Amino acid sequence: MVLAEGRNPGYYLSMIEVRDLAKRYGPVEAVKGVSFTVGEGQVLGFLGPNGAGKSTIMKILTGCRFPSSGEALVDGISVQDNPVEVKRRTGYLPENVPLYGELSVLEYLGFIAQARGIPGEGRRRAMERSVALCGLGRVRAQRIDTLSRGFRQRVGLAQAIMHDPRVLILDEPCSGLDPNQIIEIRSLIRELGRRKTVILSTHILQEVEAVCSEVLILSEGRIAAQGKPGEIAGTMQAEAASQGSREAWELVLKGAGAAVVEKLLGELPGVSGLRVGAGHEGVEAVFCLDKAGGSGDAIFDWAVSKGLKLLKMNRKDISLEDMFVKLTTGQISLKAGAERRPPP
Repeated sequence: MVLAEGRNPGYYLSMIEVRDLAKRYGPVEAVKGVSFTVGEGQVLGFLGPNGAGKSTIMKILTGCRFPSSGEALVDGISVQDNPVEVKRRTGYLPENVPLYGELSVLEYLGFIAQARGIPGEGRRRAMERSVALCGLGRVRAQRIDTLSRGFRQRVGLAQAIMHDPRVLILDEPCSGLDPNQIIEIRSLIRELGRRKTVILSTHILQEVEAVCSEVLILSEGRIAAQGKPGEIAGTMQAEAASQGSREAWELVLKGAGAAVVEKLLGELPGVSGLRVGAGHEGVEAVFCLDKAGGSGDAIFDWAVSKGLKLLKMNRKDISLEDMFVKLTTGQISLKAGAERRPPP
């Protein structure tokens, strides 16, 4: 936590604080009253469809855009009042990294260090640190246009951390990478997140689960949900139940073949999305059950009444993918205050 400049002693805020932020491009309102905070050492993931406002918020936080209204503070510095100082304290990896293919990795990083105003011997140390942290040692002398997409992303990250910023803003850092490259970049982001505050945007839902300590789901310029992935899933589960939504179940049964189990389950009131097949331990069934059809007790009673042995019965948690789809398509909404955390 840091002391905000120009504030009363004892007033502390997170590394990033956004209050009632709005951004308009002519008649288009890209961001609509967004508020959130990010603490030191946290990795926050922005999730949302195209046009949700993710990149606009990131550009504001890096001092590349100014908000139409509201306030954004980075390390206690106002983006509106002192954008140059904000740029000194942030590292930015845009979705399309501005690399110069004709330069070698070291030549490019040397240019970035010079542009950042890093002097003399400190420049060499900064370059070596970035190369080491981003695993670029074996390609340091190689031309950038000969590198794989994964290594080019590493070079982009290296330029973002060149000046050892306290905050990293990463826009779609794994876009276009193959599975092995995604694993490498995720590992690197987790490592950087141990020492820095990180915000990343992504369309890759598993990336948030694998990397982020917090998630913020955006839809049409507003926050649809905010918190830890597990917390949001729990709130979604409770809200879905209160709104009469379905629960997903997994069963393993013995006592009849797959075709018979499928027929019997199909007769259970409120069942939908039924999939049945033979497994190692018995017949495996996955389905959704409407609230009107009952709950786990109803499933157990059904199995007993049909003479079936119930070996396993698990209620499936709502996944981050389910949350994303439901929240951003209006299928479900969280109660006011349940998903948002007020500024300190």
